[in-house]
Amino acid sequence: MANNTKLTGDERRAKLLDWLKSSSPLTGTELAQRAKVSRQVIVQDMTLLKARNEPILATSQGYVYMDHDKKDNAALYERVIAVQHTPQQSEEELLLIVDYGVSVQDVIVEHPIYGQISAQIRVNTRKEVYDFMRNIRSSGAAFISELTNGVHLHTLTSPSEERLDEVCEALKEIGFLITD
Repeated sequence: MANNTKLTGDERRAKLLDWLKSSSPLTGTELAQRAKVSRQVIVQDMTLLKARNEPILATSQGYVYMDHDKKDNAALYERVIAVQHTPQQSEEELLLIVDYGVSVQDVIVEHPIYGQISAQIRVNTRKEVYDFMRNIRSSGAAFISELTNGVHLHTLTSPSEERLDEVCEALKEIGFLITD
């Protein structure tokens, strides 16, 4: 295919899936540049692909293809924790968690009008935490935990139950973990 031949929508969406399956996360801007279309076209394409039940997830790092056929051999343990802290302490919290080898999947708040609001975070490493925080700061966006005075939940995953116990104890020691 010549470089100046424009892809049809279906061809472009097939390419997007290929790119996400081979290298994700990819931002909307990166995908738009590769496909030589606007970012808005990519957003529309992702909506169409999700409507076709493609397991695409929009995260703070970009779009991710959740290939359930390529599961790691190691089982992951999951725990939902309740925490409270100021927006300025968010980076400290996330770094503490990933330093224990635990991943932060999301943030969830209980809003009095809208009910449960959740957002994907999906940070596993210090670099991903720094990237997430840079995105928050550069966008000027507020943390959703600001809606609830800093009270929020995180879904954590880890290859061992012991790591989850250790990270909870560390969060408790610095006063972030909400306990009975």
